[in-house]
Amino acid sequence: MKKLLYTCILSILIWSCGDDEEGFTPKPKGFNRISLPKDEYVGLDTTYPYFFEYSKHAMIRKDSSKIAEPYWIHVIYPKLGWAEIQITYKDISDDPQKKLSELIEDSHKLASKHLYRADAMRYYEHRNADNQPVLALGLTGEIPSHLQFYTTDSVKHFLRAAIYFRTATENDSLAPVIDFVKKDMLHMIATQKFKKNTK
Repeated sequence: MKKLLYTCILSILIWSCGDDEEGFTPKPKGFNRISLPKDEYVGLDTTYPYFFEYSKHAMIRKDSSKIAEPYWIHVIYPKLGWAEIQITYKDISDDPQKKLSELIEDSHKLASKHLYRADAMRYYEHRNADNQPVLALGLTGEIPSHLQFYTTDSVKHFLRAAIYFRTATENDSLAPVIDFVKKDMLHMIATQKFKKNTK
């Protein structure tokens, strides 16, 4: 009986170690495990003409590009593949109607640049902490920017924000990070307001 058992085990081992490549199935490509931080928020420095709460796990860096203007910043997530939210701000008080029209048009043009690679684009309307309308544009697909928004008080302030991912990693593997940063941006929208008296 033992001899029969040993023979069966030996046969199974020989069969499983055979060099028949037809039975070989490679493992599917896996994604990196991403640990996401807790949802914790801090308020933006009061030196800015606008306010919002952003993730405690992000850092604020002034925009250093050649076209940057005062109060343009990046909200950067160094532990999440250098995901970032770019914030641009404009004072429109010298000609609100004209400037507002131009800035809204520019915002839609910037968003539409991603359409050639996006699967879809949808518009959402939210409200900020001052109950002012916020127009958000959500995009899906293999694109660097998945959510953008702009808001204004129509007389002095105009704020635009856009999520960007500075990485070549495919969006499927970044999905948890994209969702995390989008959720942060929605919190940013809900807590965003403009200073009442800024020169």
